[in-house]
Parts: sequence; structure tokens; C-alpha cells
Amino acid sequence: MSFNIVLIEPEIPMNTGNIGRLALASGSTLHLVQPLGFEITDKRLKRAGLDYWQHIEVYQYEHSEAFFEQHRDQNMAFFSSHAEKSCWDLEYEASMFLIFGKESIGLPKAIHDRYPNDFYKIPMVTDTVRSLNLANAASVVVYEGMRQLLQGN
Repeated sequence: MSFNIVLIEPEIPMNTGNIGRLALASGSTLHLVQPLGFEITDKRLKRAGLDYWQHIEVYQYEHSEAFFEQHRDQNMAFFSSHAEKSCWDLEYEASMFLIFGKESIGLPKAIHDRYPNDFYKIPMVTDTVRSLNLANAASVVVYEGMRQLLQGN
């Protein structure tokens, strides 16, 4: 029932550390696509991941094309505050790739153009907030996926 959580060019080590802890708690795999806005040895990353970091299954890629080339045949869903479809409408599947962009600007336009029908957003009741924190967004998405899989969608 696990997922593949993908962070494209994450910038904030604490978010990545928290998402690493989420990956471990949910039985998911973490994929980090460079460039990263921090060193993988950053103590803030390790602190956010607590003493769990060594137990997390993590893969790193030199750039997004390397990631997409390696996983081109996989089921992927992309998350953006600019998407039209809701993450509640996504039919989650075990092992699918849940892809998030960097904190400052989200996913690059080239990815939007390449996968236009695979973008989802987390609904918010106000437009005063542009987006959720990356770690919070990943948590919402992963646990909605787990809920669907456990309940049979």
C-alpha cells in the first residue's frame, strides 16, 4: 500500500526531514530530485527526520529528466495549488508516484506542459492562503491515498 513521495528540487531541509518521517510512517519511499536547497547531511534535515533518517528508503536523482527517464512507465500524480482537479478526486493506487515541487515556486512549467491531465490540488476554503506548507501538503495527500486504499476507494 506504500507510495513513492517525490520532491522536485526541495529547498527547505526541515520540510524534507518531516516528509522523510512521513515516508517512513506510511511505508513509502522518498525520492529527492536535485538540485536540493541544502546538503543531505544538513543537521536541520536530520533533526526534522529525528533519529529515523537512517531507516528511510531514499533515492536521489541528479535532475528531473533522470527521474522521469527512470520512472517513465509509472503511474504519477502531480500536486499544485494551480491545478483544477482536487486530490479527493484522484484514484490512488499502491506504489504510485506523488510528485511535489519546490517550496518557492512549485513544479516547473515544463512538467505542467508534459503532464497537463495529471495535476491535482488540495482544496482550501479561502483564497487568502496561496498554498500549504510542503510537508503538510505531502501529509494530506499521502494519508488521503492511504484512506482510499484501506477503504477500497
